[in-house]
Amino acid sequence: MSLQQELDALTARIAANKNVPRQVVAQFIAAIKEQIASGKSEHALKAGDAVPSFKLSDHNGASVSLSLLLARGPLVISFYRGTWCSYCNTQLRALEAARADIEARGASIVAVSMQNEAYSSKTVAENHLGFSSLIDADGQVAADFGLRYGLSGEAGWSLLMPACYVIARDGVVAYAEVNPDYTHRAEPKDLLPILDQLARSTSAPGRSCPTQP
Repeated sequence: MSLQQELDALTARIAANKNVPRQVVAQFIAAIKEQIASGKSEHALKAGDAVPSFKLSDHNGASVSLSLLLARGPLVISFYRGTWCSYCNTQLRALEAARADIEARGASIVAVSMQNEAYSSKTVAENHLGFSSLIDADGQVAADFGLRYGLSGEAGWSLLMPACYVIARDGVVAYAEVNPDYTHRAEPKDLLPILDQLARSTSAPGRSCPTQP
């Protein structure tokens, strides 16, 4: 079963659950439509854009920088809403299932959320992830990627749009999937041809693998 098939099944279960009030289901659908209509996703980083440098703590409290991650090879970044989001957890588990294939291509994976260390640790533990969850507590990295947005009627509260990026070693976006409909996510298998292309381009004669300072 593909990731999207799993997510569609999750949506169907939520819609069919008689314990979920119909008003909540209607709000669920309306919120997605509002996000799509807002056009916010058009402001997110796209393929060919340079990624702003960042340094964040991971779920274990260790400091992790973009330059350090890219020194190891291409980077897959999954921005997720939080451990409370079933769609995010499903995608993170799918990335974990594909981790061996991704790492075999010289790349690594990190997840990024605006939740705190305790919830980030919970996300890693409950989804049995072999990669780190980075803590973007103030949402600055999400904002730099064009993913953070304010919640309607909730002053001071914000979320991020789920997104999946492949960053080349020179700090340029090689692949971007940003969908304002959070029930739709990138398939991990779609990342593999991108990583293969990056591997071919860096191994070509006369080509080097630049990294950020």
